Amino acid sequence: MAFEDSLKSWAKAPGQTEQATCDNAVTAVRKAINASETLSKHTIKVFAQGSYCNRTNVREDSDVDVCVCCSDSLMCDYPEGMKNTDFNLSSPADYSYSSFKNDVGSTLASYLKNGHVTRGSKAFDIKENTYRLAADVVSCFEHRRYLKNGSWITGAAFVPDNSWRIVNWPDQNYDNGVRKNTATGGRFKDVVRILKRLRYKMNDKNVAAAAPIASFLIECLVWNAPNPAFGRDTYTSDVREVRANLFNDTLKLETCKEWGEVNELKYLFQGTHVDA
Repeated sequence: MAFEDSLKSWAKAPGQTEQATCDNAVTAVRKAINASETLSKHTIKVFAQGSYCNRTNVREDSDVDVCVCCSDSLMCDYPEGMKNTDFNLSSPADYSYSSFKNDVGSTLASYLKNGHVTRGSKAFDIKENTYRLAADVVSCFEHRRYLKNGSWITGAAFVPDNSWRIVNWPDQNYDNGVRKNTATGGRFKDVVRILKRLRYKMNDKNVAAAAPIASFLIECLVWNAPNPAFGRDTYTSDVREVRANLFNDTLKLETCKEWGEVNELKYLFQGTHVDA
C-alpha cells in the first residue's frame, strides 16, 4: 500500500497557500495592465491559462501562465477559399501585434520594477517573490476561426519573436477538462497530476526520456484515454489502465492520428487543426 499512498498524495490538487501564490501572480499582472495609460485605451483581459487555470498543476510546476489578451485587433483563420472581406473585416489592424507586445513589456517593467521582468521570445518572465509565484506573461490578440456560416470560435494567438503565429484555446481547454473530470469521477485530473509528478521524479533521477516531456502533452495524452479506464478501486489500477491504453494506442499512427488536444480544436500528432 505504500505505493498507493504515494499516488494518493501525488493526485492531490495544490493547497490554498499554493493557489494563493498563483492568484497573486495573476493579480500583479492585472494591476500592472490596469495602471497603464497606453493600454487603458484598448479592450484587454488578463487571465490565467494552462495547468493553474485547469487545476492540473503540481507543486513542482515553476510558474503560472498569464494571458494578456487584446480584442481590439484580431488574428483570424478563414475557411478555404474565403478571406477577411467575406466576413466584413478590414485589414490590416490599426494596432499591430508588435506594438501591443512592446507596450505590455514596458508596462510590466515599469510597474514591477527592480529587474523583475525579462523578455523572452514567447513570453515575459516575471520573477517570483515572497507572495507570488513566477509567471510567464503572453501578449495575445483575440483569435477567431471563422466558419462558412459567418460564426466563429474564439481563441488567443501570439507571435514569438522571429517565428510563426501560435494559437491557443484556453476556454475550450478548461471546459473540456471539466467535462472529462466529471465524467471520470474526478480521476482525469488526479491521473494527470500523478503522471506529472512521476515525470518530475524521473527527471530528478536523471532519466533522460523524462526531460523533453511537456506538461501539456501529459494532460492531452490522459485526455485521450477512454473514460472506462478511470474510476477503479485504486489509483494504482487507474494509472496502470490509462498507461496501458496509451501505450497500445500509440504503437501505430493509425490508432492515434485523430487524437486531439484537450481543446479538441488542434490535432495532437498532426500539424493541422481539427475541422469544426
